Amino acid sequence: MKHLLANWDIVVSRVKESEHILLLCDYDGTLTPIVARPELADLSLATRVCLQRLAKAPCLALGIVSGRAMEDLRERVGINGIIYVGNHGLEIEGTGISFVNPAAEKAKPLLHSLCEELSKAIAHIKGARVDNKGLTLSLHFRLVDEKWLEELDKIFHHIIDPFLASGKVKATPSKKAYDIRPAVDWDKGKAIEFLAQKYSGRDRLVIFLGDDVTDYDGFRVVDKNGGISVFVRSEENVESQAQYLLRSPNEVYQFLTMLVKALELGGS
Repeated sequence: MKHLLANWDIVVSRVKESEHILLLCDYDGTLTPIVARPELADLSLATRVCLQRLAKAPCLALGIVSGRAMEDLRERVGINGIIYVGNHGLEIEGTGISFVNPAAEKAKPLLHSLCEELSKAIAHIKGARVDNKGLTLSLHFRLVDEKWLEELDKIFHHIIDPFLASGKVKATPSKKAYDIRPAVDWDKGKAIEFLAQKYSGRDRLVIFLGDDVTDYDGFRVVDKNGGISVFVRSEENVESQAQYLLRSPNEVYQFLTMLVKALELGGS
């Protein structure tokens, strides 16, 4: 991967040649640093102001793509008139868009039941928690002592594996968490493709920034459609489907401010 800031001349040239830009950013680990508990991941004032400027650009549509539930995502970002994509693409809201994947909606009772079973089974493991986001679940273990991780993993697989085998759910390891989703043919990549078609045009440029394995589907779709994919990760040699690398949310902020300047939207 090439470092985006070091190759800004190439990127900005593509930006200026495009009549319309669809800019999509993940939240945790991309716009905000990874923190001990998800509820502590607050968007900085500087980043919010920058996003607000981009949201007003007539040539740009801004979207936040996250594994968080829609209500949580909207509350944390707090910018009107942009696109919100929650639960790994299973729900989308924006101007003229209100989408919830119908197959995922039907799976909510199963996920609720799994949440209760997992929560009871891990109650004795300090720091472990299950986050029920309606259409998906996340089992978080960032705060779990290392001596408990093997037992936590065994509990997780004991409960989830039968549902994986029957094709009712799918599970993805993330940063100190497991993401559990309905086994439906939909992901962040499909959601991005849906949005790219919604905002179609000959000179449309799709830019997507993400930091985790759940973003790889999005990278593939963006690359296939001639867009710009950006992986946010501090490690230099990590494998990813993305074209470009940014090393931290601070560098993401630098990129956003440079984009504001390139589009002549004011600010530094």
